[in-house]
Amino acid sequence: MARRLRAGVLFPGLALLLPACSMAPDYHPPQIAAPGQFKEVAGWSAASPRDDEARGAWWDAFGDPVLADLEQRAAAASPTLAAALARYDAARAAARMSEADLYPEVGVNGSAARERRSKNRPLSTGSPAEYSDYVAGGSIDYEIDLWGRIRNQVKAENAEALASKADLAAARLSLQASVADAYFRLRGLDAQAQLLSRSVDAFSRAYDLTGKRHRGGISSGIDVNRARTVLGNARAQVSTVANQRAATEHEIAALVGELASSFTLPAHVQPLEPPSPPMATPSELLQRRPDIAAAERRVFAANARIGVARAAFFPSLSLGAQGGWETTGGSLLTTPNTFWSLGPLSSLLTIFDGGRRAAQVKISRADYEEVAADYRGTVLTAFRQVEDSIAAIHHLSDASVAQKEAADAAHRTSEIAMSRYRDGASDYLDVVTAQTDALTAERAYISVQTQRMQASVELVRAMGGGVDVAVASAGTGTGAGAQ
Repeated sequence: MARRLRAGVLFPGLALLLPACSMAPDYHPPQIAAPGQFKEVAGWSAASPRDDEARGAWWDAFGDPVLADLEQRAAAASPTLAAALARYDAARAAARMSEADLYPEVGVNGSAARERRSKNRPLSTGSPAEYSDYVAGGSIDYEIDLWGRIRNQVKAENAEALASKADLAAARLSLQASVADAYFRLRGLDAQAQLLSRSVDAFSRAYDLTGKRHRGGISSGIDVNRARTVLGNARAQVSTVANQRAATEHEIAALVGELASSFTLPAHVQPLEPPSPPMATPSELLQRRPDIAAAERRVFAANARIGVARAAFFPSLSLGAQGGWETTGGSLLTTPNTFWSLGPLSSLLTIFDGGRRAAQVKISRADYEEVAADYRGTVLTAFRQVEDSIAAIHHLSDASVAQKEAADAAHRTSEIAMSRYRDGASDYLDVVTAQTDALTAERAYISVQTQRMQASVELVRAMGGGVDVAVASAGTGTGAGAQ
């Protein structure tokens, strides 16, 4: 309707020629058989995508000010995020360019010339002619969008801009999750470094003890070498963990947009306890995944481009008008000097093109089928990732309890074995075995706790934002279909 009103104001009576005609098929988002609830958590219901809700500072749920600072620095200086923002700005500009075709193209012109014509020119009066020519005027060119070619192109470009906006949100979420994941891996390595440092001290004392006992003729050289082996292995593991921590620190530096050579995060050991996931959160959170929104909007754009391709089978109409003032002398802007012309109203229809237009329609339909399949694949991947994350949180929680029991038992065994060795009641092989088992069990516990933190971050990524955000309002879809 707005299109017809603009045309009617510019060219009286022309609105009657403009029925609301579009060659694009009626749009319906691709359907996919989503589950009624997630398998891993009871009480979750499926619904249609919605990505326009605030995600908030979801990392605050972990209660770590260092992580919060890193997230802010990444948002301000990440080159990945800056590139995604530039792509979004370009997509918005492209949409504005396509919208310009909805309006007439208006131009102004002016000229001033002095001319002498030959006396021997054709139809000459026998004398030369000399005069000045002054012109000022303007022109309007306008394509009448009878078949919706321009409108569908505008819809497609606007949908692409919205998809690019969703891509920006996806890049931001991915960056946030990557920073959190790397940060918790770093803190896990800090915990392992502290454990290994304590172990090296304990193994050093044990090595000194075996040395004294060997010099006193109580123990054999085998015991000394066994103690030295355990100590050497622990020291090697200290260096390995230090190398892993340095690489992880450099990874965080790149994520926050800083040079690795000047970026430092002091070591800090803290409890690795993830926040409890909301077990009854509805799956409306899944609707907020920006990659699903982007995929659906690209389906809408592809549907509109089918209309653009089909419009080529119908004639295109354009209307021009021009007018202004012209004189050879005296005042230019006076009524006697005016001129104008309306038209031509031109029409162009290609009769034969060797099947080019039909092929273009087939291409546009194939493009639609491709992006529709991509959309269904994105939704399936989203459900899989959510299920994976919830399963990981549940199973790693059980593993944490069992591994903690194993670590505590191994630690007690190590103390008993050392006590029995001092009393001469056991061989040092029992001590070595117990110490190795204790270190392995305690490192495994730290690893499980680190994985639990990572699983919590992955759940945030899979749900498209903070899982602790209340979802109370009903969604209205991604919005592409309303273009």
